[in-house]
Amino acid sequence: MMFDLISPFDHRTSDLFRYFDDLNRDAAHNEGSAAPCRTDILEFDDRFELLAELPGFAKDEIHLDIDGDRLTITAAHQGECGGQGGSYLRRERSCGPRARSFDISAVAAEGIGASYENGVLTVRLPKKSAQKPVSHRIEIR
Repeated sequence: MMFDLISPFDHRTSDLFRYFDDLNRDAAHNEGSAAPCRTDILEFDDRFELLAELPGFAKDEIHLDIDGDRLTITAAHQGECGGQGGSYLRRERSCGPRARSFDISAVAAEGIGASYENGVLTVRLPKKSAQKPVSHRIEIR
C-alpha cells in the first residue's frame, strides 16, 4: 500500500496510520534492508511539506527520485559509518541505509524542491491541478 498525501480530515486517515504501523513492523522484520526514515507531512493551501529525519547523512548521500507518481527518498553512507578508530562497547545508533517511497499523484512534480539542514530533509511538494507525472532526480540544496 502506498502512502497517499491526503487531508487529515479525510475518511482514509485511519489507512494512513495503518500504513505507518505496517511500515515500522516490516522494517523490524527485514534485517539487512533499508530502514524507513521517520517522516512528517504537513498540508498547506498550495503545497505539502514532507520532513524526513536523516541524521548523520551528508547532503550528497541523500537522493530523491521520481518514477511516475512515486517519490523515493534514499540515503546511504558512502564509506563506513560510525567507528572513529576504536571498537564499540555499545551501539544504539543505526547507521544503515534509509529508504521511503510516497505516492505523489496529487503533486506537480516539476515544482518539487528540497533542502537539508540539521539532519532534516524538507521536501516542498506543490499541489497540482491535472498534469502528467515525469521521471527525474531532485537536487538538494
